[in-house]
Amino acid sequence: MSAVLHSGMLAQGLRVADFEETFADYLGSEYAVAVNSGTATLHCALLAHGIGKGDELITTQFSFVASGNSTLYTGARRIRANGSKVRCLRNARV
Repeated sequence: MSAVLHSGMLAQGLRVADFEETFADYLGSEYAVAVNSGTATLHCALLAHGIGKGDELITTQFSFVASGNSTLYTGARRIRANGSKVRCLRNARV
C-alpha cells in the first residue's frame, strides 16, 4: 500500500494491472477490472450483460442514485417501481 501511495499512480499503473490479474486468477476468471466506485461497478456489470439502448430496467423509487444513473449511462431506460403501491413485481404485470 505504501509503495502505491508514494508512486503517484493511484488510479492506473502497473500495480492496478497486477491486482486485476491476481484477482482474475483467484476467481478463476479470464478477466477482472478494477474500478473507482460502486456506480462504475454497476455500469460495467450492466454492459457485461449486454444492457444498452432499447432496454428497460426496473428499479425502486427509493434507491441510491447509482442504480438509476448506471442504467442511464448504458443508454437503457430506467423505470421506477412505486414501492408504496407494489409489494412484489409479477411477471404478467411487467
